[in-house]
Amino acid sequence: MRSLALLALVVGCGDNAAPSDPQWHVRDGFLRMPDGRAAILRGANLSGAQKHAPYIDDKTPADYRRLREAWGFNSIRFLMTWSAVEPAQGSYDDAYLDAVAERMRWAHEAGLAVVLDMHQDIYGEGFGYDGAPRWTCAEEHYQAFVPREPWFLNAVDPAVQACVDNFYANPDVRGAFVAAWRHVAERLAAEPAIVGLDVLNEPIWGTFPVFQFENDQMAPLYTAVVQAVREVAPHWVAFLEPGASRNTGIPTQLRHFDFANVMYSPHVYDAMAEGGGGFDPARRQVILDAVDELQAEAVTLDAGLWIGEYGGQAEHAGIVEYMTAQYDAAGRVAAGSSYWAYDKSDGYGLLAPDGSEKTVLLDAVVRPYPERVAGTPISYGFDAGTFSFSYRPAGAGSTDVIVPARTFPTGFVVDCGDCAFELTTDGFSITTPPAGDVATVTVRGID
Repeated sequence: MRSLALLALVVGCGDNAAPSDPQWHVRDGFLRMPDGRAAILRGANLSGAQKHAPYIDDKTPADYRRLREAWGFNSIRFLMTWSAVEPAQGSYDDAYLDAVAERMRWAHEAGLAVVLDMHQDIYGEGFGYDGAPRWTCAEEHYQAFVPREPWFLNAVDPAVQACVDNFYANPDVRGAFVAAWRHVAERLAAEPAIVGLDVLNEPIWGTFPVFQFENDQMAPLYTAVVQAVREVAPHWVAFLEPGASRNTGIPTQLRHFDFANVMYSPHVYDAMAEGGGGFDPARRQVILDAVDELQAEAVTLDAGLWIGEYGGQAEHAGIVEYMTAQYDAAGRVAAGSSYWAYDKSDGYGLLAPDGSEKTVLLDAVVRPYPERVAGTPISYGFDAGTFSFSYRPAGAGSTDVIVPARTFPTGFVVDCGDCAFELTTDGFSITTPPAGDVATVTVRGID
């Protein structure tokens, strides 16, 4: 595939690149390729099945290729856990990292960029969830834990809070986490598919004051991890999440970081839909407003915006309207996003437990988008069977648009004024932009 080869060429430059060579970076509010073109990462989390032992799911190279070839995705958020990396104190599982490295090669061969995610839910395995290894906290706290439903309420359990507090307050535990990330980077720095690291999934705040936690505890941890990782992988972009309090609607308190190449990486879920009642289409504006607010926060941080998680339960009412609102919200600020998750499961999985596609869900999630932009993206969207995209052309290189076959199964026509473009196996490339400061592109299906 032409676009696959293009991506492989771009990410492949990391194999033997000298420190002075251009790398993935963030400029003017967008993630950019080494050649300066803006890159919009659109893909899926791989996968919820990797939260627990054996920490590697059953996917094959063909499953990675399906993301790109069948659905038009160009990226994955690859789940790892500290428990998988360092199951015993001071002892790293390099066989696990070898398996991760193999999958990074599968991703590269499939034309997928990768963001590594160090995942946690409810601190770690000692509480029956995922993240930190059991040895990082006193056994008495695990024994005192009484689980409750829904699962996220366990974040405020006193036993869980005690372990979270210890993680941030104990320099030995915190330092071990930093060292584990550095070890991961040492092993995987040469893998060309990897764009960067998502330091910690949805950090919970323990008993620290919620409005101070992000800057007093979380930001110093982020800084320590990024500094340690960039000693061995200086080209990795930092994908940084707000605290889990952002999921409740509390604006982030994070301030501008002292290091470059940051992508702001919050998650977007509708609170009512998460409660199990499906999505009310009347709440569409809530999703749009939420992402607008996240974009404003990204600007404050001098970062690009990448929504590291969004998703919904295919069996619930309003799933098409929900996923459409998510796509539209990201598109109107030209953000990237990653669906939760590429699993075989009921609920949020893109696939049913038997491995078949959830057609209604995928038809709503798989949509056209600008993959690589020579210039600065403004917005993209899909409405009434028409895809539209606008950008400010600048610099050299083509602007590549992904048009999944399931969106226009009988073909499509492109209108971009006096531009020049070429059809590709997965969309089209604008080789010469139209005249003017702002280019507008529309794509319609052939009846």
